[in-house]
Amino acid sequence: MGKRTYKRLKGSHSFRQRLLLTTLFSIPIIIDEICADDMIHGLLHHEMSLLRLFETVSDDCVVEVNETGTRLKYKPGIIMGGKNLVHSCALTRSMGYYLGPLLVLGLFGKNSLSIRLKGVNNDPKDLSVDTIRNATLHILKRVGVPSEGLDLKIEAATPQGGGEVLLTVLNVQTLTAVQWVEEGMAKKIRGWTFSARVSSDFEHSMRFAARGIFNNLLPDVHIFNNHKSGPAAGK
Repeated sequence: MGKRTYKRLKGSHSFRQRLLLTTLFSIPIIIDEICADDMIHGLLHHEMSLLRLFETVSDDCVVEVNETGTRLKYKPGIIMGGKNLVHSCALTRSMGYYLGPLLVLGLFGKNSLSIRLKGVNNDPKDLSVDTIRNATLHILKRVGVPSEGLDLKIEAATPQGGGEVLLTVLNVQTLTAVQWVEEGMAKKIRGWTFSARVSSDFEHSMRFAARGIFNNLLPDVHIFNNHKSGPAAGK
């Protein structure tokens, strides 16, 4: 066998995208000078956690990081998927940071994927788990991903790392190209309210206020409640 050639990159920008694309195309990479000039240099906690996640869903994946965390040597393995997997996410980023690349890896794995993530549901930087469930998954169905076996269950809420979601993805052979250019008109509105460790009366007030606004636009409005209490309400 010939010597494996690594593609060399620099800096920490687009770290998730680099990691995802190099895994899909089986291109080993070396990234130098990762946050080398920052006060806190090297790979951050959530980036290291993302690497561990890629190792979890892949076979024969090799990750080498130097002592300072400023150099990463990554050889992607075979995306295997798997069932009953569990990953504890770093609390510095929400689970939306991990779900984005995980959805793509699950589609192109050797087997279907079922994985439980534990961490923070939402933060200001990433898509919330609710947005991914109610919007992103529906967009995937438009490009040929079957709805059977594609699901994101939110089983616990935040804050302080008490969130928990269960993602299931079926692998696909191909995706369907679409032309989606017309905006269309909104004909109905579906929504959810969320609350944890407070009285459910707060949710009733939220639903009443929201419907008071939306019903001025169109009549078909349904807003569902999602009240969490006890262990399901997070820490």
